[in-house]
Amino acid sequence: MVGATYLREHRTWEDWAMIVLGLVIGLTPWFVAGATNELIALNAVVVGILVLALGVFELVDLRRWEEVALFACGLWLMVSPMVYGYAGAGALATWHVVLGAIVVVLAAIEIWQDWSLSRDDLAKRGR
Repeated sequence: MVGATYLREHRTWEDWAMIVLGLVIGLTPWFVAGATNELIALNAVVVGILVLALGVFELVDLRRWEEVALFACGLWLMVSPMVYGYAGAGALATWHVVLGAIVVVLAAIEIWQDWSLSRDDLAKRGR
């Protein structure tokens, strides 16, 4: 099972995927109709910048707190439509839930991959 063994080790593509996800999340208010107020757009931009920055931090110096923070960002993005009241407003809510779920799943995989590694092993990973 090549896929199972491939997912056991933290790969650089995962960090690059987070960077791309951060860009997409931050730009969704302008590409998807539904950002009815500035607070919704600001939330997407802030979460996008956080996901992007945490992805860059993982490329530079891998730490567990970055993965946990990414997990939290993904969860927040998923519940944002309910918190800000645009859950039934259309495509933007769907995009935020889906993108948030992707961030959560990828962050959970990264946490699982690095769970048993020491701080020194994390520092050596792919760097």
